[in-house]
Amino acid sequence: MALLEVRNLKKIYTTRFNGNHVQALSDVSFSVDQGEYVAIMGESGSGKTTLLNILASLDKPTSGEVLLNGKNIVKISEKEISKFRRENLGFVFQDFNLLDNFSIQDNIFLPLVLSNKSYETMVKASAPIVEELRIKDILKKFPYEVSGGQKQRCAVARALITDPALILADEPTGALDSRAADDLLNIFDKINSKGQTILMVTHSTRAASHAKRVLFIKDGQVYHQLYRGNSSVDEMFTKISDTLTMIATGESRYE
Repeated sequence: MALLEVRNLKKIYTTRFNGNHVQALSDVSFSVDQGEYVAIMGESGSGKTTLLNILASLDKPTSGEVLLNGKNIVKISEKEISKFRRENLGFVFQDFNLLDNFSIQDNIFLPLVLSNKSYETMVKASAPIVEELRIKDILKKFPYEVSGGQKQRCAVARALITDPALILADEPTGALDSRAADDLLNIFDKINSKGQTILMVTHSTRAASHAKRVLFIKDGQVYHQLYRGNSSVDEMFTKISDTLTMIATGESRYE
C-alpha cells in the first residue's frame, strides 16, 4: 500500500464579492510510496500550492480523498487535525517559519513541546539530527543571528524531530543562495537515502532534479511525470527543462 494516496482531488474557490467560481484543482490523482522523493512543478496558477495546502491538511478539497497510511485526512475533525499534523507531517517552508524570540534549539524542539514531551526526550531526539545537519554549534543562537542556510537546516531539524511519515517542502531553496541551496538539496538526498519520504513543491529545476520523480501540474491536474531512474542530477535537469518547455509551448502531452 502506498504511503500517500491522492484520489480525484477537486478544489473550487468562490470569490467573495461577485461569487465567481475558480477551479484550482480539477482531477488530481497520484500516489507516493514509502521512501520516495517526489517533486511537484508547475507554472504559477497551475494549482500546485493548493495541492500542497490540502496535503498539509491546511485546506479542504471540494471533493476527493487524501490517504496517509490509509487514513483519509480530509475526514479528520478540526479538533484532531493539529495533533495528526504534528505526529505525521514535517514541514519545510521557503521563509523558514522560525520564531525569532526562540533560540535555534527551542525552534527545533517546538513540535515536541506541543506534544508535551519531556526535555530529556527532546534532547535525545534532536542530538543525532543536529549533528547530521551541522548546527550543533548554533543551538543557543537566535534565527536573526544565523545565515539563511543555517535557518533552513534548523527548519529541517524541526521537521525531522517527530520522525514524520512524510516531509512536505514548499519552495525550500527559494530564499537561499546557490551554495546554501545545494547544501540543502544534498541534505535532502541524504535523509531520503535513509528512508525519509519527501514531497517537494518547487519552481527550481535544479531542486527538482534531485528528486526521484517529478510530477508536472497544469490547469489543475497532473499533466506529466518523469522518473529519474539511473539518470544523474545533470541529466534529470535536462529532462525537466525539456518538459517545462513542452508545457510552456503547449505541445502535445507526453504518453
